[in-house]
Amino acid sequence: MVSSEASAGETCSPEFTREYGITKPISLSGPSGSDLQRSRELEKFLASAGLYESEEESKLREEVLAQIDEIVKKWVKRLTREKGYTEQMVEESNAKVFTFGSYRLGSGCQQVHGPGADIDTLCVGPEYADREEDFFILLHDMLAEMPEVTELNRVPDAHVPVMKFKFRGISIDLLYASVALRIVPDDLDISQESVLYNVDEQTVRSLNGCRVNEQILRLVPNVEHFRTTLRCMKFWAKRRGVYSNVTGFLGGVNWALLVARVCQLYPNAVPSMLVSRFFRVYTQWRWPNPVMLRSITEEELGFPVWDPRKNPRDRTHHMPIITPAYPGMNSSYNVSTSTLRVMTEQFQQGNKICEDIELNKANWSALFDPYPFFEAYKNYLQVDIVAADQDDLRLWKGWVESRLRQLTLKIERDTFGMLQCHPYPTEYVDSSKQCPHCAFFMGLQRKQGVPILEGQQFDIRGTVDEFRQSVGMYMFWKPGMDIYVSHVRRKQIPSYVFPEGVRRMRSGRATNQIGKRSPHGRESSPKSCNGNFGDDIVEDCNANSAEKANKRKHDMRADVEKAEKRAAVSPNDVKSSSLSVSDVSNRSGLASQTSSAEEADLLSSTAGYGTIAKPVEDGEKPSKGRVKNDDQLEQKGSFNQKERVEEIGSGKGLQNSCILRAGKCQNGSEELESSINVEMILPSHAGVKSETVQKPVLRVSLASTA
Repeated sequence: MVSSEASAGETCSPEFTREYGITKPISLSGPSGSDLQRSRELEKFLASAGLYESEEESKLREEVLAQIDEIVKKWVKRLTREKGYTEQMVEESNAKVFTFGSYRLGSGCQQVHGPGADIDTLCVGPEYADREEDFFILLHDMLAEMPEVTELNRVPDAHVPVMKFKFRGISIDLLYASVALRIVPDDLDISQESVLYNVDEQTVRSLNGCRVNEQILRLVPNVEHFRTTLRCMKFWAKRRGVYSNVTGFLGGVNWALLVARVCQLYPNAVPSMLVSRFFRVYTQWRWPNPVMLRSITEEELGFPVWDPRKNPRDRTHHMPIITPAYPGMNSSYNVSTSTLRVMTEQFQQGNKICEDIELNKANWSALFDPYPFFEAYKNYLQVDIVAADQDDLRLWKGWVESRLRQLTLKIERDTFGMLQCHPYPTEYVDSSKQCPHCAFFMGLQRKQGVPILEGQQFDIRGTVDEFRQSVGMYMFWKPGMDIYVSHVRRKQIPSYVFPEGVRRMRSGRATNQIGKRSPHGRESSPKSCNGNFGDDIVEDCNANSAEKANKRKHDMRADVEKAEKRAAVSPNDVKSSSLSVSDVSNRSGLASQTSSAEEADLLSSTAGYGTIAKPVEDGEKPSKGRVKNDDQLEQKGSFNQKERVEEIGSGKGLQNSCILRAGKCQNGSEELESSINVEMILPSHAGVKSETVQKPVLRVSLASTA
C-alpha cells in the first residue's frame, strides 16, 4: 500500500504549492488541452504495446508472494528449533517478506512492471538467523526440494547478496536482512532509521531497496503521473538498449529516481509533459553533478554516505544518482564514460523526437523505435559464452555478463579513452545450433573529434587476457565453461541477431579469434558438437569439411601477409602507436580526480552539489541560465523558445557526443566514420607460423576512411 502522504498526493488539487526536492520547481504550469490529448494518446500507445499484465498473471504474483511468505515463516521456525530455543520462542518466531522495485512502485491498475518481470523481494529475519548459513544454506536447501522452484541460484558474494529462482514460473530475486530484534513483528516499519541499528553494511544495502521505494513515493507530487511516466521511460530505455545496471547503464531504481526528480521540477505536469521535460532536463544536465530528491543527511549511526567532498572515490563517479533514504548512496556507480556517452546521445535523440511530437510532426511510436545497434557501428566485439549443458550455461552466463562492464572499463583505460565501446545488454542465441551457448556484442568506434594519426593502432591483447583471467576466477567454474572474444565487421554479424532471422549479404565468416585457452589456462582442444566445442566457436558446429578448412587456412595466410607488408612499409607507426605496459600501469584510475578549482565550484552551491534554475516571473525578461514558464511559451505560440535548464555546477558537458540518426552520426555521414582494422598474428597450429608471437593478437587500427 502507498503511504498516506503519497496517497494524498494523488487526490489533492491540481495546483501544488508545496516544494519538492532540494530546489524550487522550474514551472508550476498545468497542462493545456493539447497536453491532455497527448497524454491520452501516450497511455493508449503503452497499452497497445502490451506493457500491462493480465489479471491472471497479477493474481498469480499475489499467490506466489503469499507462498514465499509462508515458506520463510516455516524456515525461521525450523532454524529457531534447531538452534535450541524454547518451544514458546519457536511459536513466536517470525520472518517477513517485503517487496520493492517496480512491483512495489506500482499499485493495482497503475502497474510499473510489465508482463514477465521479476519481483524484487526482501526477507527480514531475527538477529540470530544469519545470512551465510541459515539463509544461503538452510533456506536454499528447503527451496531446492520444492517442485515449484526452478533455476535456483545463490549469489552470496554480490554487492547485495541475493538468491534468484523461479517460483511457479515467476522470477524472484530474494534478499535477506537480519535486524537487531529477537522477534520480527508483522507491522515492522523498515522506513524508520531505527531498523539500521547494529547491522552490517550488506544488511543496510539489502534494506535500502525497500526504504528507497518508500521515499520515492513520498517525494513525488503526483504518484499516478509518476507511475505512468516511469512505465514509459522504462519501456523507452529497453527499446533503446540503455536499460541494464549490470552492463553499465541504468536499472529500474535509477530510472525511477530520474523520473521522480523531473516530477519534482514540474509538479503540475501530466505524463506527456513529463516525458518531454525528462529529455529536456537530462539533455542539458551537467554530469557528474548529482541527481538528488532530497538533501543528503548524516545520522548518528555512522554509515558512509555519498559525498565527493570527503570521499575521493566518489569523485570518480560519472553519473551520480543518489538514493533518498539514509544512508544516501550512488545507485549508478556502474556507469562508465562509454555508457554515459551512449545515454547522452539517446537523451538528445529523445529530446528531438519529443519536440517533433509537440509540433505534431511525429507520433509516440517514433520515440520507441528500437535502437539500430547493428547498423550504428562498422566494427563489433562478439563475446561467445559456452558451457557443457544449459544449467551450467545459465550460471556461467550470469557471471560473465556481470564482468562485461569490466571489459569496457579496461578498454577505456588501456586506450586512454581513444577506443570507445558500446556494450549492448541483449543476449543472442542461435536456435539452429545444438551447442549450449549465447553471445553478447559491443560496438567499437574511435573517439569523435580527435585528430587521427595514420596507421595508429592499439594493442588490446593484454586487455582481453586480463579480462579472461578475471572471468576465470569464477568459484563455481566447471569443465566446458569458456568464453571467446572475436572481432566482427558489420557485414559479418550473424543473421540470428536480426529480427525474424533476416540474413544480411555478407562474406565468409573469417573472424579474428582472441585466445585459444580457457580462462583457467587449460588448453582448448578441438571437440565434437555434443556439448563440447573446438576453438572456432563462431563457426557452425558442422563446419568441418576439408573445403572450408582450406579456405580458412588460405584467408589466414593472406591476413598475415598483409600485416607483414604493412609492418615493413611503416614499422615506426606501429611501434609508436601501440600502448606499452608501462603506459597502462602509470594510470591510477579510470576517471581523473577533481581539481581543487573544480571542487571549489562543486561545493559553492546551496545544496553543496549544484543548483537548478528558478522559474522566470511573468513579464520578466529571462536572463542567461533561466527558463521561461509554460504560460509564456503558450503565448508565443511557437516552440522555438524552449525551456532551458541552468547549467548545474561548473562541469562541462560531453563535447564529443553525437546524435545518432538511424545509425549515423549527426556530425558526419556514415562514410566518414573511422574504420577499425583488426590484425591477427596467428598461432603456429593454425597453419601459419609467426616468429613474433605464438598466440592470437588483437590490434585495433584507427584510420580515417575520409
